[in-house]
Amino acid sequence: MAKVALINRELKRRAAVKKFAVKRASLVAIINDSKADDDARMVAREALQNLPRNASPVRLRNRCALTGRPRGVYSKFGLGRNKFREIAMRGEIPGITKASW
Repeated sequence: MAKVALINRELKRRAAVKKFAVKRASLVAIINDSKADDDARMVAREALQNLPRNASPVRLRNRCALTGRPRGVYSKFGLGRNKFREIAMRGEIPGITKASW
């Protein structure tokens, strides 16, 4: 199980990304607009740089919903490979069966 501090840090990052998503999208739209004048684009670029680092969705990390494990996570299920296997073997995930041929 991952440290509680790491899981909480990830939750704070997700909240920051959600909070600044609209503002960030509008600034990026201004920066990418080729018809906007250079001064407006420069101001938007500076405003984007002044946003908190954790407001960037690039800093998010997929973690297992049960254990907080950062690696080997199936994004479709939100589970790490170990917990996914345990739950699938018990038959608790519909449509998932062990391969046999």
